[in-house]
This record gives sequence, structure tokens and C-alpha cells, in this order.
Amino acid sequence: MIIDRFGRKITYLRVSVTDRCNLRCVYCMPAEGLKLLRHEDILSFEEVVEVIRTAVDLGIRKVRLTGGEPLVRRGIVELVRAIAAIDGIEDFGMTTNGTLLAEYAQPLADAGLHRVNISLDTTDPDRYREITRGGEIARVFAGIEAAGKAGLTPIKLNCVVGKCYPEVDAKSVKEFGRSTGLEVRNIHLMDFEAGRFSVVEGGSGGDCKRCNRLRLSSEGAIRPCLFSDISFSVRELGAAQALERAVREKPEAGGACKHNWMHGIGG
Repeated sequence: MIIDRFGRKITYLRVSVTDRCNLRCVYCMPAEGLKLLRHEDILSFEEVVEVIRTAVDLGIRKVRLTGGEPLVRRGIVELVRAIAAIDGIEDFGMTTNGTLLAEYAQPLADAGLHRVNISLDTTDPDRYREITRGGEIARVFAGIEAAGKAGLTPIKLNCVVGKCYPEVDAKSVKEFGRSTGLEVRNIHLMDFEAGRFSVVEGGSGGDCKRCNRLRLSSEGAIRPCLFSDISFSVRELGAAQALERAVREKPEAGGACKHNWMHGIGG
């Protein structure tokens, strides 16, 4: 069991498997895009599995794959299969934008994935194209349907809300969730430089007193807090030492940090 210096049991590891995404959501990255990591800088599947196996040996019980968009990582189903084979994982999920899920839902379920969270900030096709800078919402709806048929449940919908988002968007997602029996979580817009964040409505994220998570970035940095610049490289320190130091230096609460973009941290 991993317990940090504030008495919190650390049982949850979020793993970013890529910094790439097939969408350009306005709250996730600038319009001009960002410089992407070199292929050799991104952890191999073997490295990812080794970090997760070490984390589980230390007491991690919940693992969630994120990105970027995890489904754009070539061979993602085989990575899921390898992770699912690690004894001790009790909750194995993925956060995805859903646009590729119609193709991948059943293979992912067959490989051992338990469930998915799907990003959906509106149910209006025009607004979706605006928010994602060109995405097609029909593909998300098809992905949601496929996930349900594959048994990747409970499906949760992540809806970003904020002052610049019309309330009608969040209401439409809430109604869609109600009519389809899906859980909806409202995630308020965050500001890394100002250290501004809040508790996720319908979830546990943002509640520092109860925080039980660590993050592994796609280039191999263990981050103990989303709103902190503290990180430890698994390539430099080894998985065990990087994880242990991240737990030891996990801050009591998040605060202001250098400019970050969600595509490279995994949320």
C-alpha cells in the first residue's frame, strides 16, 4: 500500500500513451498546434507495462489510459492486452474522445479493458465542430453505441463547462446522458498558470484532500499532481524510484505551475 505524507492512499495511476490527438479541442491546445514529441522520446509498450507492473506491486489498483487520444497510438489493443494481464489491477479504464471507438470498442473489450470515459461537450454537430476544430459528432455517437454493445460500462461522459461555454451545451449533454442511462461528469475549465481548478461534478478529480492518483506522461515522467511542476523520469530513475519519489513529494494541494497543455499530461 502506498500512503503519502498527508495520509492519502495512492491507488490510481493515469497513463498517457501518446501526446497526439485527431482533434484540436479549443481548451486542450492552441489553434496552431504544439510541437510533438519525437517517436523515440515516447515510452515503448514494454516500458509502459513495466511502469504499471511496478506501480501495481507498490499498491496501485486502478489504471486509466489517456492521451492525447489513446486510440491513435498504433497497437493500442495489444498494449491493453498486456496491461490487462498484470495481476492486481481491479479497475482498468480509458478516456477517449470516442471518434475511433466504433472500430476499437469490441477489440478493446476482448483484450481486457473494463470501461471507458468519453469526452462530449455538446450534442450539437455544429458546436462540436467548433469546439473540436473539425470533429464529426456522429462518430462519437457511433462510438458510444459500440462501447455499450461491447460491455465497456459504465460509460461516463466528460463534459467541459465554463463561462465561455453556453449553458445549453452542458444541458444537452446532461439530457443525452439521462435519456441513454449514461453518467455525466462536468469538468470546469482549468487554468494552470493561475492554479485554478475545481472538483469535478459527478467525479472525484480536483478534490485535493481525497486525491489518490499519480500520472505517467507519454515521455515517462511520473507526476504526483496535475497542478504542479514536480515530476520524476522513469528512464532516469527507474520505475520504482520515480514512483516512490513522486509519492513522497506529492503536494498537499495543487497550485500555480508553468504553462501546460492537457494533450501532453493526460488530464
